[in-house]
Amino acid sequence: MPIQYKDYYETLGVARTATPEEIKQAFRKLARIHHPDVAKNKTAGEAKFKEINEAYEVLGDPEKRRRYDELGPNWQDDGGGMAGQAGARRGRSPREAADFEFGGTGFSDFFESFFGGSRGARGGFAEQGSSFDFGEERAQAGRDVEADILVTLEEALQGSKRKVTLRRPQGDGERTDTYQVRIPPGVREGQRIRLAGQGGEGSGGGQAGDLYLRVRLARHPDLSVKGPDLYYDLDLAPWEAVLGVRARIPTLDGTTSLKVPPGTAAGGQLRLRGLGLPGEDGSRGDLYAVVRIQVPSSVTAQERALWEKLAGGSAFKPRKSP
Repeated sequence: MPIQYKDYYETLGVARTATPEEIKQAFRKLARIHHPDVAKNKTAGEAKFKEINEAYEVLGDPEKRRRYDELGPNWQDDGGGMAGQAGARRGRSPREAADFEFGGTGFSDFFESFFGGSRGARGGFAEQGSSFDFGEERAQAGRDVEADILVTLEEALQGSKRKVTLRRPQGDGERTDTYQVRIPPGVREGQRIRLAGQGGEGSGGGQAGDLYLRVRLARHPDLSVKGPDLYYDLDLAPWEAVLGVRARIPTLDGTTSLKVPPGTAAGGQLRLRGLGLPGEDGSRGDLYAVVRIQVPSSVTAQERALWEKLAGGSAFKPRKSP
């Protein structure tokens, strides 16, 4: 089946000349609208959320964006040049790239062909198979097959079951297998879920290879991940940082209230214990609100007068005299 080109710029609604910050803002805006927890149509929202994540996975990474721009929408019109180069970089041929096709992983065939796991998603093989001699019969072990699977932070927190399909060649035709894949709570970025014996078929009595699904954590519109801990950018007005405030913070368990103490400095981290992801021991990490002080880009005449009054009456000196 031909691989359909994905216009990631169109998906995010940005120009091809968009800056990294514009791309990030577009992703966050769309992700907040289509996140499965808030979308009016959960099924449609989940599908759109995955499309947005895939687009940002490429355009939000400078190296992947460069490769994508080099590829271009006419990638199939160059006699297989760019497609062949992409396959060669991943250690497989364009034909091998089309041999195994996945469904239900959250990534399109286009993404898997050019931006999937380093050892080959959607038909990239972790190993080329091993040969064993049993008397006069030579057994060939089947190849291991690896693909990426997009996992939301909510799935990483609670665990889930996903239906994944794999279409594979068989003789002169093909067959489609369906698997119920269990995603355990606390699954981590890059962790591989193994389905033993579900990879490429062996020959001459050789064992079948394994199927590996490599976890890629979906980008969240508000939270970022470091190990079991989550991080949230908490924007404060200058007076909120000085006087203190109670702020509403989004978490994977719903919104919560955070007390920001008076005199909080930019860059400070306020910890909410036990609101992160499960760690290896099963206990949950923490959520950190990272303080960012925001100032208005423009002010009214009345606001300017208030700022000038504050500047004239305050004894605070942010810089030491030379």
